[in-house]
Amino acid sequence: MAKDAVFTLKLEPELRDAFIAEAAAVHRPASQIVRDLMRDFVQSRHETRDYEDFVRRKVDTARTERRAGLSVSNEDVETEFASHRADLLRKADEAER
Repeated sequence: MAKDAVFTLKLEPELRDAFIAEAAAVHRPASQIVRDLMRDFVQSRHETRDYEDFVRRKVDTARTERRAGLSVSNEDVETEFASHRADLLRKADEAER
């Protein structure tokens, strides 16, 4: 990929010196590390936005289903799965005998 854009930033001299020293310690150009950091940041932001969109769609779907009467109350779910747990425990107990 062509590298013809210039990015200028201001930072503390101590941070710059420490960064340059650490880049040299791992035998990598500082500009390459900055590019990697920028790529990671951009990727992270894309993933965060995708996840937020996913959650928003899930919430919208749940709200639509609730308004349409297609939802089940938490109490009903708890009652149903308490019954399932009791059945499984009973079967496990019978299998041990």
